[in-house]
Amino acid sequence: MVDLAFSTNAYTRHPLPEAVRRIADHSYAGVELLGDEPHAYFPEFDDDARDDLIKALEDTGLAVSNINANTATGYYDDAPPSSFFEPSIIQADDEARAWRVEYTKHAIDLAETVDAPAVCLATGRPLPGTLPEEAREYLHDSLHEILDYAEPRGVDIGIEFEPELLIENTDEVLALIDEIGRDSLGVNLDVGHAAVYGENVVESIHRSAGSITGVHLEDIVGGRRGKHYHRIPGEGDLDFRAIFDALDDIDYDGFATLELYTYPDDPDRAAREAYDELAQYV
Repeated sequence: MVDLAFSTNAYTRHPLPEAVRRIADHSYAGVELLGDEPHAYFPEFDDDARDDLIKALEDTGLAVSNINANTATGYYDDAPPSSFFEPSIIQADDEARAWRVEYTKHAIDLAETVDAPAVCLATGRPLPGTLPEEAREYLHDSLHEILDYAEPRGVDIGIEFEPELLIENTDEVLALIDEIGRDSLGVNLDVGHAAVYGENVVESIHRSAGSITGVHLEDIVGGRRGKHYHRIPGEGDLDFRAIFDALDDIDYDGFATLELYTYPDDPDRAAREAYDELAQYV
């Protein structure tokens, strides 16, 4: 059975413990923790912040579905407001790439502390001057180091594909999982990313059976003809009945996490309306 969770990345105008408590007010079984500012940006996430988070989780009884380490915007003083993946694990600069690998290890530490099953990670974009084949070598080396750290701690790593990244679709993420050849590497399957790329979401779910570490949900208008903008379920074109049926078909029994970072002005409304729309399917 699939349980619903909600990501704190919709609550970036609230402290992390408050975000957890607000999400619990909307009947979710789980919460995804944003591993970035203003929540858990690891160079600044100290013992007091960790203890405040643990208390909020204990008070609410929420399980942690995932640590979202796709971005590290706290690294920069002037990062753009949109999704930003640098420094990535495919950076040609050795120091920047090593920093991101260590950052991911801190996300794994938090996952172990709060008993989260997985950390999700995006590959980033190949930057000018870095050939795609070179970026893949950096990716493989980075992932093996990350997995060496994650496996003894019982944490899986889910690659989240996205259009325009080095790994941008189901074919590429499944090929990567096969190339790396380690059971602890899987896919954090974002249904909206599959739709925007032009994939059949149900087919993507079926093909990923056995490799899904987590699921991100949001609605999308227009599919490949539309824009990559996360909307509240029911406000776009995705067939959530078919999505949940497909998850049942493959016996997926983890969390499906709403990722609605596009509603920072009214995250409570987004959380409430998303739950009301999707509760019928779980």
